[in-house]
Amino acid sequence: MDLRRKDRREARLKQEIEKYRASNPKITEQFADLKRKLADVSVQEWESIPEIGDYSARNKKKRFESFVPVPDTLLEKARQEQEHVTALDPKSRAAGGTETPWAQTPVTDLTAVGEGRGTVLSLKLDRLSDSVSGLTVVDPKGYLTDLKSMKITSDAEISDIKKARLLLRSVTQTNPKHPPGWIAAARLEEVAGKLQSARQLIQRGCEECPKNEDVWFEACRLASPDESKAVIARGVKAIPNSVKLWLQAAKLETSDLNKSRVLRKGLEHIPDSVRLWKAVVELANEEDARMLLHRAVECCPLHVELWLALARLETYDQAKKVLNKAREKLNKEPAIWITAAKLEEANGNTQSVSKVIERGIRSLQREGLDIDREAWLKEAEAAERAGSVLTCQAIVKSTIGVGVDDEDRKRTWVADAEECKKRGSIETARAIYAHALSVFVAKKSIWLKAAQLEKSHGTRESLEAILRKAVTYNPKAEVLWLMGAKEKWLAGDVPAARAILQEAYAAIPISEEIWLAAFKLEFENNEPERARMLLTKARERGGTERVWMKSAIVERELGNVNEERRLLEEGLKLFPSFFKLWLMLGQMEDRIGHVGKAKEVYENGLKHCPGCIHLWLSLASLEERINGLSKSRAFLTMARKKNPATPELWLAAIRAELRHGNKKEADSLLAKALQECPTSGILWAAAIEMVPRPQRKSKSSDAIKRCDHDPHVIAAVAKLFWHDRKVDKARSWLNRAVTLAPDIGDFWALYYKFELQHGNADTQRDVLKRCIAAEPKHGERWQAISKAVENSHQPVDAILRKVVLALGAEENPNAAEP
Repeated sequence: MDLRRKDRREARLKQEIEKYRASNPKITEQFADLKRKLADVSVQEWESIPEIGDYSARNKKKRFESFVPVPDTLLEKARQEQEHVTALDPKSRAAGGTETPWAQTPVTDLTAVGEGRGTVLSLKLDRLSDSVSGLTVVDPKGYLTDLKSMKITSDAEISDIKKARLLLRSVTQTNPKHPPGWIAAARLEEVAGKLQSARQLIQRGCEECPKNEDVWFEACRLASPDESKAVIARGVKAIPNSVKLWLQAAKLETSDLNKSRVLRKGLEHIPDSVRLWKAVVELANEEDARMLLHRAVECCPLHVELWLALARLETYDQAKKVLNKAREKLNKEPAIWITAAKLEEANGNTQSVSKVIERGIRSLQREGLDIDREAWLKEAEAAERAGSVLTCQAIVKSTIGVGVDDEDRKRTWVADAEECKKRGSIETARAIYAHALSVFVAKKSIWLKAAQLEKSHGTRESLEAILRKAVTYNPKAEVLWLMGAKEKWLAGDVPAARAILQEAYAAIPISEEIWLAAFKLEFENNEPERARMLLTKARERGGTERVWMKSAIVERELGNVNEERRLLEEGLKLFPSFFKLWLMLGQMEDRIGHVGKAKEVYENGLKHCPGCIHLWLSLASLEERINGLSKSRAFLTMARKKNPATPELWLAAIRAELRHGNKKEADSLLAKALQECPTSGILWAAAIEMVPRPQRKSKSSDAIKRCDHDPHVIAAVAKLFWHDRKVDKARSWLNRAVTLAPDIGDFWALYYKFELQHGNADTQRDVLKRCIAAEPKHGERWQAISKAVENSHQPVDAILRKVVLALGAEENPNAAEP
């Protein structure tokens, strides 16, 4: 019965134990999951855990402190311990030095010991100090190097060294002809600091393995400077055909003459060693080098570098003979043909350069060598870097089309030229474009890229030449004519620019771009009558809305209000959906004080162009000036309903509220605007400027998350850095803003103002130069100033300075904000 119930009893017992453990777990089980997480704790986190202190004493109530006088016996004993004994005790003399009476052992004077240590340290410091005050004879770098070289060997390392020593001893004893074993044993002793033992071991290795150059090389390394020459001499005697040992032997010599003697002796044993020939030639003068290279090419006829080096040292006629011999020996080596072409170019035989390259490619192809186009283009770039421009051009001309399908030629060649341009190989890129234009003579895009190359890396004459050639082959390409005229204009040659435009008009009589370019040339050079005549002819030939707009601009410049109104009204009859004419007419009426007519014009314009944001903004601004905020607010609300998700309308409404001091209403509008336009940069920039200063950092972070690459946000963040005097960061962010949007003049003005405050003359000049090259046309403040009548002929740098002045009147980054 007991046996039958045993299983049941054990199962019940097991179940009860499990139940008990579940209800009363051990401490280790309770913290098991937390203990596993300790594996992720770093060393720094362990070290940052504070030590456990006894804080119980802090809460204890202080007991009453009592002070009692010290007994005189204790004071006397302390005084006696500090005394210095100057006489021997009679009992110690009686002992005769054979025993020390235990009762007479003096107490150690700890104070004197401390003073003595201080004295020793002072002497050391005095010894290290120099006689000159403030200087020291201790070399800081050398001192640190000495400390670094001090090896502190632990018990574990000593044990490892002993084990390794036994193992390597076994290796060298069982197989003494195994060189790596001797080298490893010697290096072990070197690491252990036993340099003499290392030298002895490697010497035994040299005796056991005299034909292994690595052993001799290691022995030379471990030997002292005085013995290293003798060691390497024994090595080259044992292995006379080891190039490595001969080079090391020459390296140990101090004078070039002795080095040359050693290398020549090595060449007597190894005459076909290219490394030895190169080393000895480098040490020789020009005449000796020529003689040595003649012998070198006899001993190593299959090494092209020796042939080319000899050709460079010879005269023109002798160099040709050398290269011909080299070509006989190495008939598959392209470098020989390229060197021959460079030789012809260097001696003024320009006609022979391309012939040599063409012959070389044919010869290599006959020998069965594949022409690798990429490799040859690299050779062309190398020739350009060496100053052999004609050779570079000949290589490009002969190899650029190898392995390229006809339909891929244009795309491949343009890509090759752009890559060469990026690498700075301008002549190679120019040669590629020249060859491409000889094949695709009517391709306008290739002419444009070639012209851009000349504009950025060539001369004005080369640019004019390629543009003249381009319009000869592409007389219908407007952009090429315009580019040529603009270059003449920028060079100050207005008559030449006028002549180019006349030629362009003769080639393309119906081109509006040519007409407008001619108008701009006359208008910008203060020739309004010429400009008016050109535009009159353009209107008679059925000009577009742009012609009518430019005509009105000329009349505005001349102050003819009635003629300006007439042109605008006639233009609107022909082009009622062109919003710029409505804007110009409304602005004209507003300018002369007819605000009622201006409002009527804007309203009529919105009937024809209900989606024009500029008309809505102009009308709202006019209403704000005439009837106040409420009427303007109504128009802006209507505009947002008809043009939802338009950030400019929201921003205008927010600014209107701010102008009238309605900060809460402006904040409410901004919140709604960001809900409707969550990725608008201008709204986020306004949000950054409107929040209190402590919140601007978090607001800018939100803005960057929403629209990281928006220039308005970038500029707003740059102003934050500017306010915080973080000059480098502000400069970096402003540079990023003008890089993202070079056409927005407001950012250039902000950048230039920053450099005026925190930069120097070079940075200011750089920003000004970049702005002039970018020719910005947009920007709220930029357009307001550049399109004013009095600034119509002002250059970019003058407009930039005026915008900077306008920014200074609106904001002052250095002022403390509330």
